[in-house]
Amino acid sequence: MGSEKVDILRELMSVIQERKHNPSDNSYTSSLLKKGVPKIGEKVTEEAQEVVDAASEPGEEGRQHTIYEAADVIYHLFVLLTYSNINLEEVEHELARRFGISGLEEKASRSQKES
Repeated sequence: MGSEKVDILRELMSVIQERKHNPSDNSYTSSLLKKGVPKIGEKVTEEAQEVVDAASEPGEEGRQHTIYEAADVIYHLFVLLTYSNINLEEVEHELARRFGISGLEEKASRSQKES
């Protein structure tokens, strides 16, 4: 890779978006995108549980397992975002909007909007 910094999250999102626009029969990503929110959501939920389970495992092996499962969660979340026509910049914008706001304040503001 040399000295160039690779933004792997942007690269990953770009590949997933490419699979959406140019599906391949040999692509797991394409197959998920064809199945829609029910299947993608099932995978996000499954992988989220696996990362939580891995986080409770002790020692370095548990730590490495957590990293592995976290990558699965991120991948499947990116597939769900792509399916929903949401790009990474939009999520970054939302995170930036929240930055510097107390989590409790942000949560309270959502509760008021939902009422």
